[in-house]
Amino acid sequence: MIKEEIRPPKPKKIAKELSIHGDTRIDNYFWLNERENPEVVKYLEEENSYNDRMMAHTKQFQENLFEEMKSRIKEDDSSVPYKSNGYWYYVRYEVGKGYPIYARKKETLEAKEEILFNCNEMAEGHSYFKLSGISVSPDNRLVSFGIDTVSRRKYTIQIKNLETGEILPTKIETTTGGSTWANDNKTLFYTRKDEETLRSDKVYQHILGENPDDDILVYHEEDETFNTYVYKSKSKQYIIIGSSSTMSDEYRILDADKPRGQFQLFQERVRGVEYGFSHFEDRFYIITNKDGAQNFKLMKTSVDKTTSEHWEEVIPHREEVLLEDMDIFKNYLVLSERYNGLNRIRIMSWDNQEDYYLPFDNETYTAYTGNNPDFDTNILRYGYNSLTTPASVIDFNMETKESEVKKEQQVQDPNFHKENYLSERIWATAEDGTQIPISLVYKKGIQRDGSNPVLQYAYGSYGHTTDPSFSTSRLSLLDRGFIFAIAHVRGGEYLGRNWYEDGKMLTKKNTFTDFIDCSKYLIEQKYTSAKHLYAMGGSAGGMLMGGILNMAPQLYNGVIAAVPFVDVVTTMLDDSIPLTTGEYDEWGNPNEKEYYEYMKSYSPYDNVVAQEYPHILVTTGFHDSQVQYWEPAKWVAKLRELKTDHHKLLLHTNMDAGHGGASGRFEALKEVAEDYAFILDLEGISN
Repeated sequence: MIKEEIRPPKPKKIAKELSIHGDTRIDNYFWLNERENPEVVKYLEEENSYNDRMMAHTKQFQENLFEEMKSRIKEDDSSVPYKSNGYWYYVRYEVGKGYPIYARKKETLEAKEEILFNCNEMAEGHSYFKLSGISVSPDNRLVSFGIDTVSRRKYTIQIKNLETGEILPTKIETTTGGSTWANDNKTLFYTRKDEETLRSDKVYQHILGENPDDDILVYHEEDETFNTYVYKSKSKQYIIIGSSSTMSDEYRILDADKPRGQFQLFQERVRGVEYGFSHFEDRFYIITNKDGAQNFKLMKTSVDKTTSEHWEEVIPHREEVLLEDMDIFKNYLVLSERYNGLNRIRIMSWDNQEDYYLPFDNETYTAYTGNNPDFDTNILRYGYNSLTTPASVIDFNMETKESEVKKEQQVQDPNFHKENYLSERIWATAEDGTQIPISLVYKKGIQRDGSNPVLQYAYGSYGHTTDPSFSTSRLSLLDRGFIFAIAHVRGGEYLGRNWYEDGKMLTKKNTFTDFIDCSKYLIEQKYTSAKHLYAMGGSAGGMLMGGILNMAPQLYNGVIAAVPFVDVVTTMLDDSIPLTTGEYDEWGNPNEKEYYEYMKSYSPYDNVVAQEYPHILVTTGFHDSQVQYWEPAKWVAKLRELKTDHHKLLLHTNMDAGHGGASGRFEALKEVAEDYAFILDLEGISN
């Protein structure tokens, strides 16, 4: 019997000329951006069918991987309760259920449980469900919340009466999901999104019981490169409207006891100056990069003199330390810092009697301050985990220096012992001589003989740092002989603000070449070989995957690009697409010739050429609001047309989801199982 050849879909070509700066690009697949066009949907479904047929032999393996990863999760899990305004709040899960249950208990953990939201019931009948922005009124009687059932990140805000359990008829559409109560328990501030661009641009005031159509516009952010948002200070004394771009911040404040008052400007925006602040007694404490403090410094000012000429230095700028965040308590100031790539938590008492760091002892860990809403406490809650150590939630007494581990993540696998795994940090040399850190984790006993499969991951944009953290699902790779590597490439902030500046705008290519140089180093040091090296990244990290595929395809056996931002030039020239204008400070504005030419020189879609590419799996969501589905769809079509090899090229579009993939804790694992099955299959591993 002759085996039927499975042929990939062949989308039609309609040449579209795109001209600017005297340069013309021909885009044969531009038509795929017609979301409502039945032919577009048909093509995506054909690609899904092709993917299913090409991966059919792994279906049982995917099921097994899914069950294996699911079995490691404690199904009846719950978070560590935290105290806020007289109630203990926590999130719990039930066996077999994919969504969380939000609950609270009054004053003591022995009190009767009150369920705020059972998302399992709320999600019924929806293929996608996300609850966001839970905000309890100061008198604890009402809670506002946002719901998204499409995955476009357009939330509808509703209000629930916690005394009666009734959800009020009020529905506020097209918001960010978050909202903030004034201290009168009846005034709610929230942010609306532009219907087309999805930019959060307007802050409104809603009065309980009134028609949302009559809500008062209190702030409109007209600059298209800024997004706006509203929140309450930890001290509960101020409602704060923030407006931020990549490069600048601006805030307005209002006494939370006087919601009908006028918001006052804190400090007007200055291009290149970022700042954020916390309130304590009669002062505001400000983290800012003002005066060239690239890694940020801490300043303070009195509550009645907030403009920058009144700011006084508390902790000066340090070349080697990135100041990331602060938590303010009645007796202590806690700073989150990053030094040589590693998290540090610094604790200082207001009376200047104490100033010390929490001790951490390896090079591949993640530590961060947790949920600390209580102002009048000496207990700091923080989180800790590493590539080999499951996540812990720890309560630290800043006065006595005693620690209590409130919870360590349970890995529901009798064969799991963290001592069986090793992690290390190594440094690759980039082509310009810069040392690039790589965090690695693998099972003990692995020999460096070039035969190990390696999955190399990176993101490398927006100053977002991929910290080396624990993953239960990753064990399915490690236990099958894989090494997992995080390349801390430029474009993130792992080694400080300069690390970010060196991987954006007109230095963006450093992100790609750093990743490639890390790959070469892993091969050179015999951790792996090109035959066994795999790369993975999502969103802007998916753009990184597209870049390395064009620049060094011979280094990889397989690449996974999730929701990849690959059609950089066309998207950045279309200011009607969600998020475009706010991205100019990250990638540059291609309406300016210099940025256009640089962007075009690395844009993955524009640089696909006739050459051999490795095996590629591309995933996307039809409702993605961050990277529109047509970018990966067009990219795959062009790769199919030009590539000269017979390697797999698969596109899987989740027709029900957006940028974050499937909702529900178990549905998301199915997508991980698909990714893992793809690379394990290429390694010849099938169980």
